[in-house]
Amino acid sequence: MSKYIVKRIAQSLLVLLGVSIIVFLIMRVFSPDPAPVVLGEHATEDSMKAWRDANGLNDPIPVQYWTFLTGALRGDLGTSYYTHSTVASEIASRFPATIELALVAIIIASAAGIALGVVSAVHKGTAIDATSMVLALVGVSMPIFWLGILLIILFAGMWHILPSGGRVDPLLQPTGGSGLYIIDTLFSGNFAALGNVLQHLILPALALSMYSMAIITRMTRSSMLDTLNEDYVRTARAKGLREKKVTKHHALRNAMLPVTTVIGLQLGSLLGGAVLTETVFAWPGIGKFTVECILKSDFPVVQGVVLLIGVIFVVINLVVDIIYAYLDPRIKYSKEEA
Repeated sequence: MSKYIVKRIAQSLLVLLGVSIIVFLIMRVFSPDPAPVVLGEHATEDSMKAWRDANGLNDPIPVQYWTFLTGALRGDLGTSYYTHSTVASEIASRFPATIELALVAIIIASAAGIALGVVSAVHKGTAIDATSMVLALVGVSMPIFWLGILLIILFAGMWHILPSGGRVDPLLQPTGGSGLYIIDTLFSGNFAALGNVLQHLILPALALSMYSMAIITRMTRSSMLDTLNEDYVRTARAKGLREKKVTKHHALRNAMLPVTTVIGLQLGSLLGGAVLTETVFAWPGIGKFTVECILKSDFPVVQGVVLLIGVIFVVINLVVDIIYAYLDPRIKYSKEEA
C-alpha cells in the first residue's frame, strides 16, 4: 500500500509540474501584451518598457518560468497587475465562495444522482428507468450557462421566488471570518442572513450540479446493474431477505466503489469549472474573477488560480485513488505489480 501511495504522489507532482508549464506558456504565447492594457492607450513605449522590466516580462522565458516556479514553491504566486495585492490574498478572499458553491452543488448532485441511479437500476426497462435516463441525458447535454439563464428567467424573472444573482443582500452580510457564509451565519445565530444566503445559493448550485448529477446517475445505474447480477446478491435473495434490504446493504454498498471515484473527480471539476456559473449568476468566486483577469491579461492571477485548481484536482484524485485502493485490495495489488 505504501509503495502505491508513494508512486501516486510522484505522478501527481509530475502532473502539477506539467500544469504549471502549460499555463505559463499559454499566458505568454496567446495572451496580448499586458503593458498597454495596464498603463492605458496613451502610454509611451518608454513607460511600457519600464513597466515590463519592473515586472520581469523582458527576461527570457525560462528565467520568467523559474521565477514563477520557485515563488510558487514558497507560496508566493506574485502580485496582481491591477489591484497590486498579492495573488494569494486575492484568491483567499474569493475562494471560499467557490468552495461553498461547489460543495453544495456536489451534495445535490450526489444525493439526486445516486437516488435516480438506484431507482433506475432496480426498475430496469420500465418507464421510471427511461425517465431517469432522459433526465441524465438532458443534464449532460444542456450547457450550464443556458440552464442558468433559464433558471433566472423562471425563478427570478417570472415567478420572483429567488434572487437572480449575487451571494447575499448587502444589509445581511455575514460577519464571520471563514468566508463560508452558511457556516458563518450558523455559528453567529443569524438565521435571517442564513435564509438569504441559501436563497442566493439555490439557483447557481442547481445549475452547477446538473452535469455532475447526470454523470453520477449513469454511473450508479451501471454499477448497480452489475452488482445486482452478482452471486452474493442472488444468495441474499435466496435466503429470503427483503428486496429493499438486499438493494441497500448488499448491492448498493458494493456498487458505490466506482461511484465514489466519480464523485471525487466531479468535485474537482466543479471547483475548477464554476466559471460559467459564477459569471451568469454574478457569484463572487474565483471563476468569475479569473475570467476578468484573463480579459485584462493579468498573468500572475491567472497562473496562480489555474495552479491552485490543478493542485486541488490532483489532491482530490490522489485521495480518491487511495480510498479506492483501501476499499478494494485488488486495485492496490494490481497497481503495485504493474
